[in-house]
Amino acid sequence: MLLQGKKALIFGVANNKSIAYGIAKLFKEQGASLAFNYLGEALKKRVEPLSQELGGDFIFDCDVTRDEQIEQAKELVLEKWGQVDILVHSVAFAQREDLKGRFIDTSREGFSLALDVSAYSLVKLCQVFEPLFIEGASIITLSYYGAQKVIKNYNVMGVAKAALEASVRYLAVDLGERGVRINAISAGPIKTLAASGISGFKTIFKTIEEKSPLKRNVTQEDVAKTALFLASDLGSGVTGEVIFVDSGYNILGI
Repeated sequence: MLLQGKKALIFGVANNKSIAYGIAKLFKEQGASLAFNYLGEALKKRVEPLSQELGGDFIFDCDVTRDEQIEQAKELVLEKWGQVDILVHSVAFAQREDLKGRFIDTSREGFSLALDVSAYSLVKLCQVFEPLFIEGASIITLSYYGAQKVIKNYNVMGVAKAALEASVRYLAVDLGERGVRINAISAGPIKTLAASGISGFKTIFKTIEEKSPLKRNVTQEDVAKTALFLASDLGSGVTGEVIFVDSGYNILGI
């Protein structure tokens, strides 16, 4: 087993369609211990049965926009585990009205919220949990092609994902001094709860199927396998990268 004895913190599971769920499931199959965050009582009702299904060690309330909750999460993880081998950041949010129409119409509040939840949260989690990362630890975040190219209606989330990818590169330098790696997976469109909030998502999904080199959309399992590579010793020399798992769509020109 590639992750035998490793302890993996999973941020961002919403349901069993989540990319983070697929990653957690494969990690468990490969021997990792799991712990999951949730956001408030409403999401606890979703996450708790998923944790039980996957044999998670514990769950914890953590709003990634609140520094004190991240600090409390660190203390709990320190008490329960003492260390962290893997951290998965699958967290993003933008107001629905900012995911349609023109990007130029994004409000200041909407812009700040998207950048805070979708990008700065990774920086803060790394900052707070840094003392718990063992040498050789791996951090994985989820991005999308809209960070690098204009995708209709992705709008402010594309800007937030661009900030996320830049953050990965800067964090790789800071964390690399202790042998900690961090990478992003730029996943192709998958039918998740988050994706349902993007206007015209069905068109994007169909386009990948028709035009990508592999002529299909990717699955949770496709993304999870790449996450497993990055989390395990197989990815020991890889850090600061954005790895596309999108059936090759990103390589295409006109």
